[in-house]
Amino acid sequence: MSKTIFITGAGTGLGKGTAIGLAKKGHHVIAAVEIMAQITSLREEAEAAGVTLEVIKLDIKNERDQQLIDEYDYDIFVANAAIGEGGPIAEIPVDRVRDIFETNVFSTLENAQIAANKFMKKEKGKIIFLSSVAGLVGMPYLAAYASSKHAIEAFAKAMKTELEEFNVQVATINPGPYNTGFNDRMFEEKWKWYNPKENLTPEKSMSNMEQLLDNQYDPEDMIAKMVEVIEADHHAFRTAYPQEIEDQMKDEEQKSWDARV
Repeated sequence: MSKTIFITGAGTGLGKGTAIGLAKKGHHVIAAVEIMAQITSLREEAEAAGVTLEVIKLDIKNERDQQLIDEYDYDIFVANAAIGEGGPIAEIPVDRVRDIFETNVFSTLENAQIAANKFMKKEKGKIIFLSSVAGLVGMPYLAAYASSKHAIEAFAKAMKTELEEFNVQVATINPGPYNTGFNDRMFEEKWKWYNPKENLTPEKSMSNMEQLLDNQYDPEDMIAKMVEVIEADHHAFRTAYPQEIEDQMKDEEQKSWDARV
């Protein structure tokens, strides 16, 4: 059965691929992008893929734009939009962490609350939060981003229980590192403030972590998994993908219990 799906952050990366993938499956997709310039490019890519998307401009931090979430009618809301930044948490300027939280935590919650209230009144609907492997695994030099995704995990768990009496489903999708450019940009952001001659953290220490950029997965696999989960009537509360990432998340959680200081 065709569904109407509202997805934020659809201008790039996994969000864009998933919006197009869902449209290919016959769903009506409201694809929200951050800036006007992304509207034309996404429409063109959708046309090239042989599908039609309803593309709208929606900066998730903008209160006026947020009203669109209330104005549209849809069956599923996908909170996908996010930003990130790497760097040592002991030295990263806190204003940069605030910026991440403003987008990934506070604005995402505002968006989800609007969708939740619509669904509660209808007594049906589904909210999907795009979390991350970093939402459960604490990663050195990614703590600013990871902590925002830990908050998303807490929101999702609580909202799942709170909305069950309204017949509203809540779930998370936790991708591993995929080669969309997002992770590369996240690590590059630190150079806006980090200076190896002034900061105490050695550049070499961070470069070891950045080696994960050399082993990123093909995003098409994750897009297919996201399409599968989003359109499904029933699925797991948490979908971590690929399997080795799910296993890594479980192993790292156990290490936290076993660790000593």
